[in-house]
Amino acid sequence: MSYSNAELKAKDFSGQNLRGAEFSNANLELTNFADADLRGTIFSASVMTQSDLHGANLTYGMMDQVNLTGANLSDAVLNETILLRSTFKNTDITGADFSDAILDGAQVKELCAKANGVNSQTGVTTRDSLGCR
Repeated sequence: MSYSNAELKAKDFSGQNLRGAEFSNANLELTNFADADLRGTIFSASVMTQSDLHGANLTYGMMDQVNLTGANLSDAVLNETILLRSTFKNTDITGADFSDAILDGAQVKELCAKANGVNSQTGVTTRDSLGCR
């Protein structure tokens, strides 16, 4: 499935199986992906401001250069997800699992400053998954 360059503002994909879908360069502002299976999904260079990704499984995904300002990543699984150059301003990461995710040092520092909670799916604390000290 390819949604690249699509205008999908405020669409509801909650609970859907979107494994391996491509949303590159898409407008996903206010889009609902809560509890969706997004393993291996590509979101490169998309706008996801105020999107709901609560409980979504984003393992092995590509979320590089994504604007996640104001997004809800609480309880999301981002294991081995590429997140380089993505923006996390005012993003809720409570209980998110970033185990083995690819982030740069500045992103880790920013996320560790607000990291808390335990992921309900993996049992991993957000702080541990980010390697916070």
